Order: sequence, then structure tokens, then C-alpha cells
Amino acid sequence: MKEKLKEFKDKRKKRITRTTFTIAEVAVIAFIAILFGGVLGSLIVFSKNGNDKYLEEFVTTYDNVVHEYYKKLNKSELIDAAIAGMVNYLGDPYSTYMDEEDTEEFNQTVQGRYEGIGVSVSLVESKPTVVSIFENSPAARIGVQVGDVITKVDGVSVEGKSLNDVVLMIKKKDEVKLEILRGEEKKLFKISLDRVELPSVASKIVEKNGKKVGVITVSVFASNTYSQFHTHLKKLEKKKIDGLVIDVRDNPGGHLDQVTKIISLFLDKSKVIYQINSNGKKTKVYSTSSEKREYPISVLINKGSASASEILAGAMKESYGATLVGIKSYGKGTVQKEYSLSSGSSIKYTTETWLTPSGKSINKKGVEPDIEVVMDDKYRDTFKEEDDNQFQKALDVVTEDKKSDK
Repeated sequence: MKEKLKEFKDKRKKRITRTTFTIAEVAVIAFIAILFGGVLGSLIVFSKNGNDKYLEEFVTTYDNVVHEYYKKLNKSELIDAAIAGMVNYLGDPYSTYMDEEDTEEFNQTVQGRYEGIGVSVSLVESKPTVVSIFENSPAARIGVQVGDVITKVDGVSVEGKSLNDVVLMIKKKDEVKLEILRGEEKKLFKISLDRVELPSVASKIVEKNGKKVGVITVSVFASNTYSQFHTHLKKLEKKKIDGLVIDVRDNPGGHLDQVTKIISLFLDKSKVIYQINSNGKKTKVYSTSSEKREYPISVLINKGSASASEILAGAMKESYGATLVGIKSYGKGTVQKEYSLSSGSSIKYTTETWLTPSGKSINKKGVEPDIEVVMDDKYRDTFKEEDDNQFQKALDVVTEDKKSDK
């Protein structure tokens, strides 16, 4: 048991702890909240006014099916199915329909917050075990510890239940009673659920070649990632770092405004962060800050770095002069919006494309690293920092080279 738990913890040393809520696809999100309640009524009005014969056909079909089909239908599900069909017709992998459960998980991830007790649970030897605890969460405040094995939720045994079932049992009420096993000792915790902030940024200082290097790992660009990044960066700079490594490997993207704010920490208002291409019209997006930094920076990327991560990599390379280390990124150069339905479901659809500061398209191409380093298989076995050859090369870059003036 201890060996298995240690294995989980070791794998988290290099990467910031992932939560149980993950993104199933890469996306740059610009949210708009629109209730669906008036949509059908609007369609009917448009149709009656003769604005669109296709909408009239849609409404007529809906009306016929609802009133004449031989079985009783769920109107909400019928509309959702029609919407899903329209989105699927687009043939765009980033324009998708998400049901209520997928929408909730997706929103929790990109919002960076969720309602819960603040723990990450994994199955260790088939037992739901606490493998990490979020800072300032209800679980942290009440004394839950890493390694605690959950045996009962509200008096109901979790033996044989799936991890998802256990999570749902914990989240179903405003207050939960957990019976846990800590070693040989049984403990009972009564925990009130609260809004928990998910960590998307981690940092540390590494010394190499006689210099102090700040390392910031960003796992996703959630709605609170900028504030976390800014806090970590200030802490590192107070310790007089000589350079910085930003690690966005396996970062699938997230909020466009968050990566814009983060990049703006390093560039003054004269610098372009990226360009937006909307219906053939290109618009340059400039830094929003007067802040400017001069120390050398390297950015770690891999094929899991997508969307907002690629925006960061492109901007830091072309406008700051940072060195990109790793392998070619994913290649997602499109921007999506989300449309929320009253049923709790939602759709995402592509609205525009983005380009690097110099106007290069990376869609289906990816961002090329300045120094290509393929991950050593040894690291996949050990997860030890010294065996991460990509990371070690990024450290060498910022401790041996000086950033050229731009």
C-alpha cells in the first residue's frame, strides 16, 4: 500500500497535481452565457415573419414530431438532439455538443473552481485513497491527510464502488460524513462542502550552473490561472532568480484572456501577443501591461501543449525572445465560444483563428521548438527530475545563454 501511494506522489513531483476533472479536448474558450429558454420562441417568430424558410421547416418538423409521434417525447432532449446534430454537421473537431455531465466537468476545469471538499482521490490497490489535498480546502482545514483511505460515505460502504461513484456520493449533499482508515486507525470526519479553488500553477527554484532558476508549471489556463501565476512569479522574483522556465507541456489550453494577461507580464504595450483572423480580417492584439522583464526565459512544450499554451509559446518566442525547448506542439489555432442551454448542456463552436505575433498560422502545424529534445524513456520510468532531459536542457538554456535585446 505504501509503495503504491509513493508511486502516485512521485509522479506528481514534476507535474502539478491533476484533479479528477480533466479536459477531454483542447480548447481556447471565450465564454458567453445565453439562456436557451427563448430560443425556440425566437425561431417561431422569425419563421412567422418569413425571415428564414429553413427555420420554418425546423419548427414545423419539431411541432409535427412532438404532437404526432406515437410515443411521448422529452422536448428538452429532442431539442438537444437537434442542436447536437447541427454542431456535428460542421465537421469541426472543436465544435462540439456536451451533455449536462460533460458540461459541468468542463466548466469546473476551465473555471478553476468546484463545489466539494478539496481532495484528489485515486484507486490505490482498489481502495479510494486521498492522493492530494488542495490548499485552504474544507478537507485541509479539518485534518484529512494524504494516504487516508475512504471506507464509508454517510455510513454507506464504498467497497466495490467505482471512483466516479465515490466522488458522486461525496458531492451529493452540502455536508458529508467520511469514515477513513489511516493506517490501522479509523477516523470519522464531518465536512461541509465549499467552493474549492483548483491549483493550475506550481513553482519552485532550481539551482544549476551556479544560478537560481525559477520554474513555473501551468497545467491549464483556467479563469483563475493568471492570479495564481502572478503570485508565484512574484514569490520567485523576491528570491532573486537569474532566469525562468515556463513549463506548459501537456497543457491543453483554456481561457484566452488568462494567457493574454500572463504574457503581458513580460511585455510592454508596444509588443504584439498574437493576431486574430476573423472572416479574413486580421487584428493584432497587444500586451495590456506596462511591465517588462529582461531575464532569460525558456518555455517547455510537447505534443500535448495546445491552444493557449501555443499562444504563450509563440508570443514568448517572437516578442520576448524566449527559447522553446521540447518537441513540436499540438497545432490548434482556432478559438471557440460556448453556448449554454437551459437543460444544462452546452455547445462549443469555432468563431475565429489566431496567429503568432508575426502572423504565422500554427493550426494543424504546431509550434516548432528552437531546441528539439525528445523525452528520454528513462524519465517515463523514474519520474525523477534529473532524468527529465527536456527540463534539464531548458535549465541549461537560461543559465548559459543571455536573452538578446529585442
